[in-house]
Amino acid sequence: MKKYIACASLFFACTPALAQAEEPAGPISVSGSATLTSDYRFRGVSQSNKEMAIQGGLTVSHESGLYVGTWASNLAGWGTFGGSNMELDIFGGYAMPIGPVTLDVGLTWYMYPGGADTTDFAEPYVKLSGDIGPASLLVGVAYAPKQEALGNAALGVHPDAAIGDKEDNFYIWSDISAGIPETPVTLKAHLGYSDGNPGLGPNGTSVAPTGKYVDWMLGADVAVGPVTLGLSYVDTDIGKAEAAALPGFGSSKDGSSISSGRVVLSGTVGF
Repeated sequence: MKKYIACASLFFACTPALAQAEEPAGPISVSGSATLTSDYRFRGVSQSNKEMAIQGGLTVSHESGLYVGTWASNLAGWGTFGGSNMELDIFGGYAMPIGPVTLDVGLTWYMYPGGADTTDFAEPYVKLSGDIGPASLLVGVAYAPKQEALGNAALGVHPDAAIGDKEDNFYIWSDISAGIPETPVTLKAHLGYSDGNPGLGPNGTSVAPTGKYVDWMLGADVAVGPVTLGLSYVDTDIGKAEAAALPGFGSSKDGSSISSGRVVLSGTVGF
């Protein structure tokens, strides 16, 4: 995340003393956010047992385009990979402008502190973003190479299970957003496709629970002072029969699939 500051020349002409007092922006910027959401959905699947989650992130960026950051959320139900009640992501990359678009290449390390061994995994990504008229468009590809955390479940649980088995995962997605003129409202949409190892990993890690599936989102954000309120509908094409075949893939409250369609509300404060 980068911050851009625009100042009108008239402002500096009228307030020279203030202009002199301001320090020039340094080569390093820090940004972050804190979010309260009614459901933590990762690629369409709830990681919080269809319950509320508290999330936060921090990113340090250099003017060269290099950046590093971290993001965290509480977990529940299916999302407690290996017994962890927290997801902690560490990421870093390089973003560079190429004509009218921005190319972003990086890597995310997914960690589950306090859980069992062999749950953490790495996933490189490439993103291309830019504006098309009034809309902002992003297309991304993430590929997690073969690693044990994404392998088949323990012996006796998965027919292809083997101790130390390693599998990979592929994810491609697109995000689009556009603000409604003269309003604080921004419309947004997401479409993603996962192709990976079905079922559970050795200790519960699963990026593509049914192997191949599509997830999507339609929603809107409203800026209210420093807070952004979000309303979205999140869903997947994972059928009831597929969901029922996955152990622990239902809500602990009513047994409903954690990949079924759901309205998600959120509030985010950024800085």
